[in-house]
Amino acid sequence: MAIYIKSKREIDKIREAGRIVAKTLKLVEKAVKPGISLKELEKICADFIYSQGGYPAFLGYKGFPAAVCISLNEEVVHGIPDERILKEGDIVKIDVGVKKDGYYADGAKTFICQKTTPEVERLIRITEKALYLGIEEAYENNSLLAIGRKIQEYVEKNGFFVVKELSGHGVGLELHEDPIVPNYYVPKMNGIILKAGMILAIEPMVNFSTEKVFTKKNNWTIVTADGNYSAHFEHTVLVGKKRPEILTSDE
Repeated sequence: MAIYIKSKREIDKIREAGRIVAKTLKLVEKAVKPGISLKELEKICADFIYSQGGYPAFLGYKGFPAAVCISLNEEVVHGIPDERILKEGDIVKIDVGVKKDGYYADGAKTFICQKTTPEVERLIRITEKALYLGIEEAYENNSLLAIGRKIQEYVEKNGFFVVKELSGHGVGLELHEDPIVPNYYVPKMNGIILKAGMILAIEPMVNFSTEKVFTKKNNWTIVTADGNYSAHFEHTVLVGKKRPEILTSDE
């Protein structure tokens, strides 16, 4: 496993890509309304990324056919935008990767189309909070497994289920790099100690009523085994000496 510590110059470049990710997600959120198609949401994202001098990193990645991943309701991740139309009560996960000047950042949010049930709102809220709890652990000399442990404990304490077949990852020089960043406790990963300058994409995927998932016939889209809802949030995070820095923040 090769874990690469980024230089200040590389971090600045990745931060630039991260800023485009954040702005894309902020822009597309305003368009998440009944009557819009997933394809239209994809175009909003792609047009903005190009306008900022970036490239949608998912387009063509291992053959992926779209500029961003858009996953509806029971779709966990890797949803392919198509002509489906949003309706009130849908929850929409939009995952954006940007390549700018050869450097990558990755981020995702779950949006509600107008309104949903209190239970689904809670799923989304807990997933987002779990992300930030995991991010808090990204500092030098902490163990990688502390991130997953914190996410898993919080999610399970609140009665939801972490997807264990999927994980976060290193990011920056490539879209996916070492190390794998699990969202649950993996004792055998005890040896991976975080170093300042590592950049991680931390991304809890949390299901309403089962951790089990399967892949649809398109060979991309991963869905919950029981057809119930799933939420997903992601940030690109710089491991710091004392505390982490979110590189995909819209603030």
